[in-house]
Amino acid sequence: MRPHQWTKNLLVFLPLLFTVNEVWTPDDLASAWSLFIRVGCVFLAFCLLSGAAYLFNDYLDVDRDRAHPAKRSRPVASGLLPAPIAAGLGIALASGLMYPAFRFDAGFGWVALVYALSQFAYSLGLKRVPLLDVGIVTSGFVLRVLAGAVAIAAPVSPWLYICSGLGALFTALSKRRSELARAGDAAGDQRDALRAYTLPMLDQMIGIVATSALIGYALYTFSAPNLPQDRSMMLTIPFVVYGLFRYIYLMHTQDAGENPEKVIVTDMPTLASVILWMLASAIILTLGR
Repeated sequence: MRPHQWTKNLLVFLPLLFTVNEVWTPDDLASAWSLFIRVGCVFLAFCLLSGAAYLFNDYLDVDRDRAHPAKRSRPVASGLLPAPIAAGLGIALASGLMYPAFRFDAGFGWVALVYALSQFAYSLGLKRVPLLDVGIVTSGFVLRVLAGAVAIAAPVSPWLYICSGLGALFTALSKRRSELARAGDAAGDQRDALRAYTLPMLDQMIGIVATSALIGYALYTFSAPNLPQDRSMMLTIPFVVYGLFRYIYLMHTQDAGENPEKVIVTDMPTLASVILWMLASAIILTLGR
């Protein structure tokens, strides 16, 4: 179920951070704690849902994973976990989570259902379609953020889709590039969609998406109606610029793009930029609203 990748599910907490003094206030800790618990339940649900999707995916990809230098050590590929049991557990876990998800919150239930269906559709065949494969991966990140917003009944801004979507698409394309660069001629044996990609093509796409992400975030900091009117949110732009550039640097010099979840928690400059961005955002929104 790959717990080391569950850090991606922390995205569900972003709406809670960015709705300070809108949905909740620091002087009402009881209300804030209640919302935090709700988002924590969403985080747990996405850990289980993503884990279920990984189980099912590993069942379908067992032969290809055995041809991968790192993935061959996964429990299903190595034979530690029988493939049929992995598939059964994945389907049962995802199905069993739907009822409590809808009971928890109807809006969250629909988001969870769309996420589960998209992930299983991805495993069943969409991951073999070039461009659509990274699109499905990107949608998974956006749905995580949306789930966090729905759980606390926060207004969903268009900037939610723009900034989180472009950031997720950047990491998805970077992952494909690192997979292609590492696998070389054997890339198609490890992932079908890689046959349609080339390194120059992916570099061009990454450049376009990275530029769009920076412009999108910059526009958000001074044009979103719910931000401080003094445009102090623009002070957070350097952290985003550095984080993107640092990731591109690691992708080209250390071939680190294949595991973005590890980069964020193991590369200290990247981790520092994320933490400083969150702290700066929290302070600006708390004092400026």
